[in-house]
Amino acid sequence: MRATTCGCFDWQKDFGLPPTFIKGAVAASGMFDLKPVRLSARSNYIKFTDEMEERLSAQRHLNKLLAPVHLVYGTLETPEFQRQTRDFNTALKAAGKSVTLSVMEGYNHFEVMERLGDPYSLFGRAILEQMKLRPT
Repeated sequence: MRATTCGCFDWQKDFGLPPTFIKGAVAASGMFDLKPVRLSARSNYIKFTDEMEERLSAQRHLNKLLAPVHLVYGTLETPEFQRQTRDFNTALKAAGKSVTLSVMEGYNHFEVMERLGDPYSLFGRAILEQMKLRPT
C-alpha cells in the first residue's frame, strides 16, 4: 500500500476506488499546518522531520481535497487552534473548495470533542449533514 505525499491514500491506485471515494469530512479543533508545532516547546518530544511536517500538513495539500469539508472549533480553545481552523477555512475557500465553518461558543478543545456524538451540537449536526441524515 502506497501513501501519497499528503499522508492520504491514493484511493484509485491503492484500492481500485475512485478518487472521490471519500464523500465528506468534518474536522474539529485541528492543526492543519504542523510548522507551529515544530516551533513550539512540543518539538522537544514531537520529533517531526521536514518530510513529516510537509506530508502531514493538510493545508499544504488542498488540491487533494475533493470532498466537502466542515470545520468546527470552540471559542474557548487556544488561539492557535482557532487561528489554524480559520486559516484552513480561508485557504479552502480561496482554492474553490466546498467548506463550512461552525464556531461552538463557550466550548474548549475537549468539550468540542465530547459533542461529537450529540446530534444537536454543531459538531454532531455537521457530521449528520455530511451523511445527509437528520437527528432522530
